[in-house]
Amino acid sequence: MTLTLFPRLSLTTRSALLFAVLAALVISGVGFYLYSDMDRSMRHQAGVQIAGRVTYFRNLLGNQFPLALLSDNPHLFENMLGNQSDILIFQHPRQTPLINVNPSRYALPPVTPVDDGVALTLDAVHSATTPEGIPIRFVTALVAIKGQPPLQITAGHVMINETRMLTQYRHRIVETVIGAFLLIALLGYGVMRHGLAPLRRMAAQAESIHPATLATRLSEQGAPAEFHQVIRSFNAMLDRLADGYQRLSRFSADLAHDIRTPINALMGHCQVALYQRRTAQEYESVLVRNSEELERISRMVENILFLARAGEAQSAIAPVSLSVEQELQRIADYFEGLAEERGLELHCRGEGMIKADAILLRRALSNLVDNAIRYADADSQIWLDGRRHNNGWLLEVINQGPPIPPNHLAKLFDRFYRADDARTGSDNASGLGLSIVQAIMKLHKGTANVSCRGQRQICFSLFFPDTMDEAPPQPDPHQGIAVRA
Repeated sequence: MTLTLFPRLSLTTRSALLFAVLAALVISGVGFYLYSDMDRSMRHQAGVQIAGRVTYFRNLLGNQFPLALLSDNPHLFENMLGNQSDILIFQHPRQTPLINVNPSRYALPPVTPVDDGVALTLDAVHSATTPEGIPIRFVTALVAIKGQPPLQITAGHVMINETRMLTQYRHRIVETVIGAFLLIALLGYGVMRHGLAPLRRMAAQAESIHPATLATRLSEQGAPAEFHQVIRSFNAMLDRLADGYQRLSRFSADLAHDIRTPINALMGHCQVALYQRRTAQEYESVLVRNSEELERISRMVENILFLARAGEAQSAIAPVSLSVEQELQRIADYFEGLAEERGLELHCRGEGMIKADAILLRRALSNLVDNAIRYADADSQIWLDGRRHNNGWLLEVINQGPPIPPNHLAKLFDRFYRADDARTGSDNASGLGLSIVQAIMKLHKGTANVSCRGQRQICFSLFFPDTMDEAPPQPDPHQGIAVRA
């Protein structure tokens, strides 16, 4: 409640106020309970007192005490009452009172008197109120006197002193609650401020972190145990941010480098063509080369857009049941001509039905096969394998070629990363093919891995789980996607 009413206050102030309010409520509850218990005790005591008073007079008159002596000396009873406002009335029913001690002339409501011989209990005690609101406890009972009609005795106690005491006690409770609220608020503020000092130090350390100091980490030294998990989570987030920042920096540099090459080639072709007049055949040759460079740039842009959509979870997939054997054979048939140019043989094996997005599955396999043909040993074999694995399907593309160093394996799926720069200087590789494969597998909630088997066997594997979380409707990710990277 306090956090909602005072949204602009600091956490320390709000916590101190909330703690003070809770403490005040608890003290108020205890005070109210003690006040109510004291009120009940006083009413009970007053009832016992007046019941005993009436019992005394009933016994006195029942033992043949002369009634005339009581009537002639009513002042004797004033010293027997609780205070100057107490009430004592002796009268025969429906007659003028013989003794009427009622200094304040309080009118008591009519009640049925307790019969003679019936013991007085607290159930016989009645309540009334003065015009000033002061409670009155009274008892009315009959006593039999030999040779005379029954005598009605009424005794009442006006709780003046008790009411005054309760009023003072109530004021003390209010003063105590207010004082406790202020004191606890001040002490709570000091305790909270001291307790949150490590959080302020963490904030100061976090303020010093910027792109140039992403290596800085929050220290757990001197921090409470409750903050250790927060510090570790924050440092882990900084690790991810630093890694992402480095990847973004590399991506920007690689993107600028890869785009600059075809642009420079286009500019060179145009400048050479414009340097002097050319034949129509020579102009046509320039246009053909420029068209090839433009196609390369177009493929690169399409790949980057696809990665951006997939990386920001803006892509929706449409999984359908596909034949593993047919899909592998489709890819093998497509790359058969390119493989023959290097003396490579493509072999497929696998059967069953896999659930995946048809276009994205074919693109992922195409990128892996294209990569295998590009780097496989000449006159070797490439295997496309599909089989059940755990709760899904495992598709593998295996080729023979130079082993990949372990420090390169974990980075092969990074954007623009090339394990062998010397082999990619003049071909159409953009360094995005494997990144696209990884993005496609993330859309399928699957994984993409690479491993080296033996001395010269490279295996790229794709795992498609049987169950995938249903994705919300999104723009079609297939638009503008080329088959090859």
